[in-house]
Amino acid sequence: MPASSPPPTHPAAPWRVAFAGGPGAAGEALLIQAPWLAGEPAEEIFPAAVPAGERDGVRLFRSGGFLLGHAREPFSPADLTVRTEALYRRLLAATAGLHLCRIWNYVPRINDHTGGLEHYQAFCSGRSIGFERALGDGFQSRLPAASAVGVGGDHVEAVFVASEAAPRHFENPAQVPAYHYPPEHGPRSPSFARATAVREGGAVWLFLSGTAAIKGHETVAPDDFTLQIECTVDNLRLIGRAVGLGNALGTGRVARRHFKVYLRHASDLAAAQAHLDREVLAPGDRVTYLHAAICRAALAVEIEATICTDP
Repeated sequence: MPASSPPPTHPAAPWRVAFAGGPGAAGEALLIQAPWLAGEPAEEIFPAAVPAGERDGVRLFRSGGFLLGHAREPFSPADLTVRTEALYRRLLAATAGLHLCRIWNYVPRINDHTGGLEHYQAFCSGRSIGFERALGDGFQSRLPAASAVGVGGDHVEAVFVASEAAPRHFENPAQVPAYHYPPEHGPRSPSFARATAVREGGAVWLFLSGTAAIKGHETVAPDDFTLQIECTVDNLRLIGRAVGLGNALGTGRVARRHFKVYLRHASDLAAAQAHLDREVLAPGDRVTYLHAAICRAALAVEIEATICTDP
């Protein structure tokens, strides 16, 4: 199969993002190699999306004013920066004229090192170069919400949402913007905003980036799951206030809430479920728990959310 070719799919396939080992996952067209642990076995945030063709190996779907897509590149540790830049070159070409709102990145062996550089750092370099070449100086102001976690498989993959309407991007006041991280975190800073909000079809969509136990730019309580999930939930509340949802992330006053929880250690599942059931989740919420490496080796948990208000 050519490097840029997507996996085969039926032309009427719905927009579902499935995860390895989940019920029925083997037959899904868009399957991410992050083992499913509990909750929803697939994300169906935009179930009404319809196929919109393909551009340079980027599979596209339409949902109202949103363009959804999936791009992938073969994973090669020795030239991961180049591969990632190529991935983003195609992704940004496919969304030219639109505004990126959310990107989910999946990177094999994300905490391994090749040539003295962590794979996440090499990925961040390629992503940053791709944005800079496509968007020019000052590209940081246009960066969307995003996440990047470690998975299995042999491809670097990106799933994205772009909009016709101009979004707003937000930062957590307790964190240094990721694109301003100091050089100790890699040759190029991560390229994402902490949250993005956009109006579509009368509703407001809020995309909260993958959130972990980081204050300023430093990891909190390395390898301590209990303290890290408490810090992560605190950061979710802070960004929730920044985007106007409040500490409760809109509980009781929004139409839909989707959460995804990445756990470095599957053995932390019960503790994560108990904490989130008590502190965050409400009846009607949809949540998926995945076994995945977090972008920093000392982080044990990462949580993200997609929240839609009533039109």
